[in-house]
Amino acid sequence: MISTWASVIVILVAIVNGARNEDGIQPCAEVQTSSSAVPLGSLVTATCVITDACPLVIGQAVHIVWRLGDRFLPSSSVSNDSGRVSKVVIQSFNHTREYLTCCVQASPVQVVGGVEIRAGYPPEAPQNLSCQTNLTTTITLTCSWDPGQQETHLITKYTLHTEIWDLNQNHTYEVLPGIHRYTIPRADFVLFSEMKIYVKAKNELAEATSVPIILEPTSAAKFDPPTILKVQAVPKKYGCLKLSWILSQHQVWMHNLRLNLEVRLETAESHQLIEQLIPVRQVRLARPVDLCRLFHGTQYLARIRVRYLQSPWSEWSSSQSGVTLESAPTGRLDWWMKVSGDDTHKELSIHLFWKPSKQFRANSQNVSYIVSVQKLPGEKGKLCSTMGNYCTFQLPRRAKKVYLSALNAAGKSNPTEVRIYLPKDHTVISDVSVIPHDDRSLLVQWRSLVSPSPTGFVVEWRPLLKTDLSLTQFEITDRNQTSLVITGSFEPYKPYGISVYPRFKDGIGLPQTVNAYSRQKAPSMVPKIRIKKTWQSHIELTWDEIPLDQRNGIIQSYKVMYWNEKGLINVVNADLEERTVVLKDLNTGPLYEAYMMVSTFGGSLNGSTIHFNIEPFDVVTVVLIVTASGVGLSLLIIFIVTTCFSNHRRLKGRFWPAVPDPANSSIRRWTSESTQDTNLASDSEEPNPIYLSHLSFLDLPVKLSKQDDDLWLSSAEDTSDLGESICGSPFIPGYSGSNCDSVPYATVIFSSPCNSPTNKAPNVYLRSESTQPLLETEESFSPECYQNMATEGLPREQCFFGPCHDCIPEEQANPGILWDDFPFLRALAMNDTQND
Repeated sequence: MISTWASVIVILVAIVNGARNEDGIQPCAEVQTSSSAVPLGSLVTATCVITDACPLVIGQAVHIVWRLGDRFLPSSSVSNDSGRVSKVVIQSFNHTREYLTCCVQASPVQVVGGVEIRAGYPPEAPQNLSCQTNLTTTITLTCSWDPGQQETHLITKYTLHTEIWDLNQNHTYEVLPGIHRYTIPRADFVLFSEMKIYVKAKNELAEATSVPIILEPTSAAKFDPPTILKVQAVPKKYGCLKLSWILSQHQVWMHNLRLNLEVRLETAESHQLIEQLIPVRQVRLARPVDLCRLFHGTQYLARIRVRYLQSPWSEWSSSQSGVTLESAPTGRLDWWMKVSGDDTHKELSIHLFWKPSKQFRANSQNVSYIVSVQKLPGEKGKLCSTMGNYCTFQLPRRAKKVYLSALNAAGKSNPTEVRIYLPKDHTVISDVSVIPHDDRSLLVQWRSLVSPSPTGFVVEWRPLLKTDLSLTQFEITDRNQTSLVITGSFEPYKPYGISVYPRFKDGIGLPQTVNAYSRQKAPSMVPKIRIKKTWQSHIELTWDEIPLDQRNGIIQSYKVMYWNEKGLINVVNADLEERTVVLKDLNTGPLYEAYMMVSTFGGSLNGSTIHFNIEPFDVVTVVLIVTASGVGLSLLIIFIVTTCFSNHRRLKGRFWPAVPDPANSSIRRWTSESTQDTNLASDSEEPNPIYLSHLSFLDLPVKLSKQDDDLWLSSAEDTSDLGESICGSPFIPGYSGSNCDSVPYATVIFSSPCNSPTNKAPNVYLRSESTQPLLETEESFSPECYQNMATEGLPREQCFFGPCHDCIPEEQANPGILWDDFPFLRALAMNDTQND
């Protein structure tokens, strides 16, 4: 646009400065160049001739100057008498378009003539000429080409030329500027006749012609996507499918052509897409195609495309599915076993996982797996049967191996031997790390100790937010491998547990487990911080753990930011495990604000803000508390020391009473002083009436056989609470039966019920099973024979508390004297009298 206006201005100026004659206005000068269009960077010459009628030079000397755009050029005058001719030479014209003007030196400089010079490059020959026939309702032939990489800077015109030899017809088609394709109408070509096609490119500098192509329009046709009618298995032919297809309805009329067919088969096996391309040459339209050498019992998705000779391929058809005939599974299964149970358990708990190996073929759509203790699986030795990829069962510790087999409707596979490896207390794995490899894989790296040397490793991974064991996956590596890229459907921002196990010849070592993410981002929530306790100028903050499903990555830090009214911000890093932090050196009085920031490798998130302050410390209260505590502790120490080292018998007896030993005393020697003053009376002192606090009765059958008597006496049951307890007695003032806390030392057993007439037979005394300690001087566990009388003997069969070497049986003339000598027995006698 600018160049156009510049040309107009030059012409107007030249006209204004021109001379008028009979024929009209004539320009003052004429500018001539070698060419108005030149190659870019070439030599340009120009000559300016001023006419005699130019009013600018009448009657005065003429001085001609040249200007290229806004820049003046040196020039040379042509030798003549008038000096009105000038010539200029431009060694390298580097402008794609510019105006060269001839001017007369005056005040100011006057333009008397000019010319526009264009520069560029010759056109390249069109490249990659191709044509394609459209066989839809409107049949056309479209050709396209590449104009080349170099810009010519000049207007280039393209023309398409066709020559049909059979009809001796030639056609030329002009193409609009900037367009590099043209569609030939159906009337100008014949589908089954060869034709020559080429393109010419032309500008002001030169002309170029493309390499011609010779084609039959039908061979350049792109067919519509075909349609698959049916895909089915071939009877009695394993691994074969029969595919029936047809062209679109607009192209059915071409059924006599022999087309090239390409089939794409897809199957999802072992969670990986398997794709096969099967070329089929020269196939007729109505004839089905047999596809063989496929997997048995496998479902395939088939799609096809067609072309004629070297024509472009059609687009892919829609898919249709078909299943080949089933056969028995083949190949082995890769397995991984986890065993639990120590030496104290008679059975082992086993989790067995498996997956198809590269050689395994299920050969069926429905395959199940059987784990058995026998090589030939049967109902008797079957441990489990499942259609999944794992099984849990128990086995005796002596079991060494089991067998894993695949089963379908056509048969069973050969069993895979699974050896049972017990867990070993060997730790050889260290420094396990996991980094993302790409969106669908993770790189696992680890280190292994030299001794003990493992035979290989097992890498196991599973999603932590799901408990389904079928999602557990594993890979087995050799002993020299210390890294592995694991692939699978890893969800971003979801945690996965990855474990590395060492394998030994006789067992499986201890694993090392880490959590990993394929992609991380900031946590979804920040736990609320709480004040745990406050003391002096410190405050302890705590918070709950972030739920696993809201972490979105591995937590790297907990940072607590806090500040007071002055605005000074402090940052404290918290321990990842303890989830607590102590803010120190806080000032009393001003209000503090704090919040927590939780960070992962993928980002950070800030929590809500809390407010707190430190109350002033009351010094007087603390002094009083410390003083009162010291005084109380001092009094307690003085009391304990005084009690321990005191010689006062009554005071000492309140805390350490001396309990009499009934096995080494008679009732007559039980003095009141022994129970009140805590010191036993000496043998020379006169016995005092004894105060007894507990009395128990036990009713036994009238006649006890010797065997029953022995069984009873040998019983180890507690006899301290036999019979009816009487905690009050007419001989014991101040005692009541309802508040008895004493423990009896002996039980008196009668050979007849309490309400029966008094029996003359001697009574039996049983020692209690009380755990209360007896006298400090007691050393022997077996006491001496219990003495009922100080002066008279006792039958040997009544010695219940130990051996009695001095018990000599003898006749007793008056047993009633016993009741007068013993107050306790007198109480029994009175009770018998009342019952009578």
